[in-house]
Amino acid sequence: MIENWDKSFELMLKSEGGFSDDPRDNGNKLPDGRPGSTMLGVTQYNWENWTGHQVTHEQMKKLKPADVKPFYKKKVWDACRCNDLPEGIDYLVFDFAVNAGVGRSAKTLQIAVGATPDGAIGPLTLAAVAKHSEKELIDNFSAAKVDFYLSLNNPTYEEGWLNRVKHVRIAALEMVDSNQT
Repeated sequence: MIENWDKSFELMLKSEGGFSDDPRDNGNKLPDGRPGSTMLGVTQYNWENWTGHQVTHEQMKKLKPADVKPFYKKKVWDACRCNDLPEGIDYLVFDFAVNAGVGRSAKTLQIAVGATPDGAIGPLTLAAVAKHSEKELIDNFSAAKVDFYLSLNNPTYEEGWLNRVKHVRIAALEMVDSNQT
């Protein structure tokens, strides 16, 4: 729901944090061999594609939430059709898409609702979402996220990812509860 965009964006930023140039993070590897970085969850690679030119680590460090908000709205929120999802589910799908990619988040949603996992949220996926309880869907989606993160076998980031699953699940459930009262 568009009404949930600002809140979802703010919550996601709390999960993503600030600047990182940790070389163990695959998101910090640029295809041309330069060391990359991430700021507010946006990888240098994605930011360069968005802006149409190369940027430095110092330029990445200067990014503010207002700078990256249009990027996230178009490239993630809109790509996942979050305006068409129920409140709470929109945040859940958006947050996972930021962390694991739009296609992975869409497929996870599709699997959770029994739709064909093609990585693109369309009318059939939305119809399947409408047939499920939001709370059940949040639990199923969150369990699938845990399975995905564990499958990566990455002890460096695993604890943080699993903590993120927990607090995103809680926030999504709170959104559902507040929408039903």
